[in-house]
Amino acid sequence: MRALGCCGADPTVPRRPPRRMRGRWVWVGLLGVPLLALYLHLPPPRLSPELLSWRSSGAFFTYKERSIFYRDSAGAVGSSDVVVLLHGFPTSSYDWNKIWEGLTLRFHRVVALDFVGFGFSDKPRPHRYSIFEQASIVEGLLRHLGLHRYGINLVSHDYGDTVAQELLHRYEHNRTGSILIKSLCLSNGGIFPETHRPRLIQKVLKDGGLLAPIITRLMNFFFFSRGLGAVFGPYTQPSQAEYWDMWAAVRTNDGHLVVDSILQYINQRKKHRERWVGALKATSVPQECFPRPRCPCWMTTSATTRSWRIQRASSTPISASSTPSELLLALC
Repeated sequence: MRALGCCGADPTVPRRPPRRMRGRWVWVGLLGVPLLALYLHLPPPRLSPELLSWRSSGAFFTYKERSIFYRDSAGAVGSSDVVVLLHGFPTSSYDWNKIWEGLTLRFHRVVALDFVGFGFSDKPRPHRYSIFEQASIVEGLLRHLGLHRYGINLVSHDYGDTVAQELLHRYEHNRTGSILIKSLCLSNGGIFPETHRPRLIQKVLKDGGLLAPIITRLMNFFFFSRGLGAVFGPYTQPSQAEYWDMWAAVRTNDGHLVVDSILQYINQRKKHRERWVGALKATSVPQECFPRPRCPCWMTTSATTRSWRIQRASSTPISASSTPSELLLALC
C-alpha cells in the first residue's frame, strides 16, 4: 500500500489547484480570448488629411494584376530632367511629401511609387516579395508613363537603394526593357550587406520562423514607432503625427501581415551581393552615396569608407544644371 499523508492524502499525487483559483483562470480565458480576437481584427487607423491628400493626388496602374500606387507631377518648364524616387522599408512614397514641391520647381517630371507590399499598393499574401519584382514594377511604371526612353535621375533610400542597384545592373547589361539611368543618388541603405546590422526584430522576422506570423499580427503603433525611431538621429525624430501617418500607410490593406515576407530582401542582398555591389563598381553613371553614421545600415567605418570611395570616383554632374550635391540640397 502507498503511504498516506497525515490527512490521508497520497503525497505522490499532484494536488489540484483550489476551486477559487481555477475559477479565476476560467474568467481570464473568457475575457482574454474575445479581447485578443478583437485586437487582431482592429480596423486600420484613419488616414490623416495629409495622407488622404497624397493618395488623392496620385493614381494607380496595374502590374501583373497588382494595383500599384504612384504620383507623377509635371514640374519646371524648360527642364528635361526626370526624377524617380524610390522609398525605403517599411514606409511608402509619402516619405517624399515634404520635398515634393521643391523637386517640382527644379525638375521636369517627378515620379514616386509605392512598391508592391507598401503604402497604397496591393499587399498580396502569401507572396514571394523580391527586389527583382520591385525593379520590374519601376520599369513597368515608366513604360506606362511614356518615360522609358528618357534619362532617369534615380533617388533612392534604404530598401529603395537595392532596387536602384538592380535597375543599374540591368541598365549596364543592356537588358531589354531596362530604363536609361542618367544619375544615381543613394541614401542610408545597406548597399554593402556585410556591413549591414539588422535590428533584432528584423532578424527574427526575416528568418520566417514560427514567431514571425505571431509578431506581425501583434504589431501595434507603440512598438512600430519605438522600433522605427531607433533608426532616426537624435535631432531628426519624426513627430507623433508623422509616425501615425507611417503606421496608417503600413496598416492599409493589412500591410503589417506581409512585413516578414518583405524582409527577405536582407537575405537577397547577401545572396546577390556581387550582382548589386558589382553594378556600382562597374558603372560610369554619376552617383552619390549619402550615409548617416548612426544609421544601422552604416554601422562600421569600413562601410562609410567604401561608400565615400564610390562617391569620390563619381563626381560627374547629373546634368548641365544640377549636380548630385545640388540634388541633395533639394532633398533637405
